Amino acid sequence: MLSARGRVFLTLLIGIALLVVIVAFLQRQSGHYRPTTPSPAGATSNPESPIGFVVTLKLIVPVAGVQRNQLLDTFADSRSEGRVHDAIDIPAAQGTPVVAAADGQIIKLFQSELGGTTIYQLSTDKKFIFYYAHLQRYADGLSEGKSVRQGEVIGYVGDSGNAGLGNYHLHFSIAAVSDPRRYWEGVNINPYPLLKN
Repeated sequence: MLSARGRVFLTLLIGIALLVVIVAFLQRQSGHYRPTTPSPAGATSNPESPIGFVVTLKLIVPVAGVQRNQLLDTFADSRSEGRVHDAIDIPAAQGTPVVAAADGQIIKLFQSELGGTTIYQLSTDKKFIFYYAHLQRYADGLSEGKSVRQGEVIGYVGDSGNAGLGNYHLHFSIAAVSDPRRYWEGVNINPYPLLKN
């Protein structure tokens, strides 16, 4: 019989193993998977990083007027209830336009206790979900199913959800998904290096 500590450790190990399997699966599905095997000439290819397949995303900073060099990497920061942030926060004045980081389709407009007024956007290749949270409001005419172009205004910076009164910022995250119909699931990818390039 495992002790409580042993069960927690076993659960943690299983979770890590599942994450490794999911990332490997997504790399293979993306068509950018390159296993480390000898080439015909006998040389060994370089392994890619776990998120190496996403570097082809051409993203823009999703808050109007914010420059890349103003971004801070808050991806690994801790949050309440033992959560990890898994996103970056982009501070801006209340009502600053939030723009689509890439071309895609709005698949869900949602009011969340934590995220407040939120948007889920699916990438054109249907492999990534872009999540925008703590919005003040949506852009006029925004609706589920609408296709948006990179740079198009989709909402406005606010402090809804658990952002904290007056803590105006956009919470922006990216997740690699295997089933876009399950937009709330996926492997979180740090947006910071993708927006900094």
